[in-house]
Amino acid sequence: MQVMPDQMRTCGSPLGDVLLPCTCADRLALTMPMRKLIRPAGQSATRTLQPDGRKLYQQVAVSVSDAIQRGEFKPGQRIPSERELAEEYKVSRPTVREAMIALEVIGIVRSRHGSGIFVVDNPPLDAPMIGLDIGAFELTEARRLFEAEAAALAAVSITDEELDTLERLIGEMDRENQEHVSGEHADREFHLTIARATRNSAVVDVVESLWDARDRSPLCQHMLERARAVGVVPRIDEHQVILAALRERNPKAARKAMRDHLGRVIEGLLRATETDTLERARAEVEAKRTDLARRVAI
Repeated sequence: MQVMPDQMRTCGSPLGDVLLPCTCADRLALTMPMRKLIRPAGQSATRTLQPDGRKLYQQVAVSVSDAIQRGEFKPGQRIPSERELAEEYKVSRPTVREAMIALEVIGIVRSRHGSGIFVVDNPPLDAPMIGLDIGAFELTEARRLFEAEAAALAAVSITDEELDTLERLIGEMDRENQEHVSGEHADREFHLTIARATRNSAVVDVVESLWDARDRSPLCQHMLERARAVGVVPRIDEHQVILAALRERNPKAARKAMRDHLGRVIEGLLRATETDTLERARAEVEAKRTDLARRVAI
């Protein structure tokens, strides 16, 4: 069913670039046909999301939310695993993970570490909506693209004073880690200092806008808080490698150091937001059992 713009203005709030009504089913209302997550026997295990202008994780979140409202998943019931949903929608597991975290932020599901994602006992029907415009995976991927090139450009124009500033900021980062300071203020300033060292105002604007998006997105902040809760903090050694490359005025080394650093940030987020811990543990046990059987058979 097509939701008209005037209907959305009167009873909804923004989710990304879509204005949505406030019921649990309509809060994440589909603008495409409803697709059942519980497949009848013989039905294909994969379906294709129809392009509709929204991000993939939003489309997955919409479909799962509607399925919950329609009673396909009852309060307290575990929804399909991250792997199963990824196969079902033909999307990546990080996309599914962002969708589940979006639903968790809204209050429709909750994560149980090592067990999976479960529907809450009383899914809210009239909770205010939150603008879930960007997630930490998407944002960090963009940062990896832009900031790696910014580091390469900065390597040929950075001053000794700016290098000293970066060294001081690494010390502040270490202090913030030790004192469990949230927000990563020194980390932000470290990366913005590199952007300013490019002597290109457009580069500075892009990098700063990415950090601003990180700070104002509820979805991104929720994911980062979960990461901090399990000990994911700015890595001092990785920032020291970036600084060393800049001191050498080596663009290639600076680019690689920044790409490697932000790639590991993505890996850390994946570990921190893992919802299939139990399944992975079972797979590891099975692999060990197979290996042991092979050894015994020798």
